[in-house]
Amino acid sequence: MAKTAKVLVVDDDPDIVETLRLVLESANYEVEGAGSPEQAFKKLETFVPDIILLDVMMPDGTEGFHFVWKLRNEYPPELAQIPIVILSAIHETTKLRFYPEQTDGTYTPGEFLPVQGFIDKPAEPGTLLKRIEQVLQLWQ
Repeated sequence: MAKTAKVLVVDDDPDIVETLRLVLESANYEVEGAGSPEQAFKKLETFVPDIILLDVMMPDGTEGFHFVWKLRNEYPPELAQIPIVILSAIHETTKLRFYPEQTDGTYTPGEFLPVQGFIDKPAEPGTLLKRIEQVLQLWQ
């Protein structure tokens, strides 16, 4: 039997966290939720996920970006290297574009933000599960 992958969902909307929990648990993932970056860092003290699903825009702005940079630069490798998939509606609310697979002529793929994927909200469950599986396969 394959190991159950662990997912940390970080989103300030408790309904989204719960919806994602239901979708992920139905696909046999072990899920922990956090309502803020601070809660997520606290969870990482006892729960080491295989992947993090991260919202960008939370009450104070773009805390998700700050979470990525802090995790990647201030934490030990076993945490700093956890793959992150951004799950955000930022493309609906701003002109910013954050697709790590694309280039804009200045930055190459992956240089925009050190994450392994980006999914626009609202995400179809099948799309979400497929992307998580892709990232986990590449990262393990």
